[in-house]
Amino acid sequence: MEQKINCAQACINGCVLGDKCPNIEYREAASKFIAETSLDRMLQIAEERLKRKMTEPPKWVFPDEQ
Repeated sequence: MEQKINCAQACINGCVLGDKCPNIEYREAASKFIAETSLDRMLQIAEERLKRKMTEPPKWVFPDEQ
C-alpha cells in the first residue's frame, strides 16, 4: 500500500519514507542535477526563468461559477 503524505511539509528536513517514497524518481533526478550542475549555472537558470516570468502577460484565474 502506497503511503500518501504531503512531501512539501513532511519531508522539509529530508525524505521521511526513504526507499518507500512514491516520488523517489524525482529525488534521484534532483540529486543528479545538484551533483552535476554548478551553483553559478543554477543561478543562471533561475535568473533566466525570472526574466521570462516578468515578461509574460498576467494570467487571469476565474473561479468556477456555480
